[in-house]
Amino acid sequence: MISIAIPKGSLEAQTLLLFKQADLEIKVTSREYSPRIEDARIEKVKILRPQEIPEYVDKGYFDVGITGKDWIEERGADVVEIADLSYSKTAEKEGTVKIVLAVQADRADIKEAKDVEPESKISTEYPNLTKSFFDKLGIPVQIFFSYGATEAKDMMDGIVELTETGETLRKNNWRIIDTILESSTKLIVNRDSWSDAEKRREIEEIRTLLSGVIEARGKVLLSMNVAEDKLKEVVSVLPAMKRPTISQLYGNDQHRYYAVETVVSKREVNVLIPRLKSMGAGDIIEIDITKIVR
Repeated sequence: MISIAIPKGSLEAQTLLLFKQADLEIKVTSREYSPRIEDARIEKVKILRPQEIPEYVDKGYFDVGITGKDWIEERGADVVEIADLSYSKTAEKEGTVKIVLAVQADRADIKEAKDVEPESKISTEYPNLTKSFFDKLGIPVQIFFSYGATEAKDMMDGIVELTETGETLRKNNWRIIDTILESSTKLIVNRDSWSDAEKRREIEEIRTLLSGVIEARGKVLLSMNVAEDKLKEVVSVLPAMKRPTISQLYGNDQHRYYAVETVVSKREVNVLIPRLKSMGAGDIIEIDITKIVR
């Protein structure tokens, strides 16, 4: 049996949703620090700050954890990254966030990181990443640890901050001049646990379920019937993970029809379905997908 640490805070709601969609629902209340998953493979679940999870997994307090790439790098954790669960903290969408260096918007003399003056004051929640970045540039700086709302520290010469769009930084008069790291949500494993054959099997099964949900997001299954003389034209416009599935319908010897199925992006459907109909496809059905396991 395995133990899992999941992130508290901004990623918590989407992580709980991910596990629920993977049929691994986490039973938790607002005052409960030891939630549970009713699954024979999972012994223990804890909800912890994402900053702590890499170190706890590294030291073996948990077999598996979910946290950001930024915190793995910041903590210098020696863990195995087995999946990219790239989901947003605010919505079910894929994507990455960035750790960026920003200066006051009116500092026209600073166009890139190498222009930062020695002994500049830098505020950040990522002191180790920041020190390593400036050490590589050969620029000594004063690093001040930030306990949140780093963009409000306008007494600083610069900040190193996490951002999705940069909008909050711009609103607070900061201008991004460099990207230190691109980060996304990672599924990580303790190295000893990964070397244990039984635990590894259980971990891989959990990974399959979680990754299947991520893979299915934003995709739908399209099913349709197509006459033989229209089949080649219809298939030519169908996007697919590999190739569409095509099978002949029973009992149509004189006028052959084929059933066609394919997976497409949800974003394409509103344009694709009318086009398919105009090309002769009929009985078109759009079906939501909960998991795709490759």
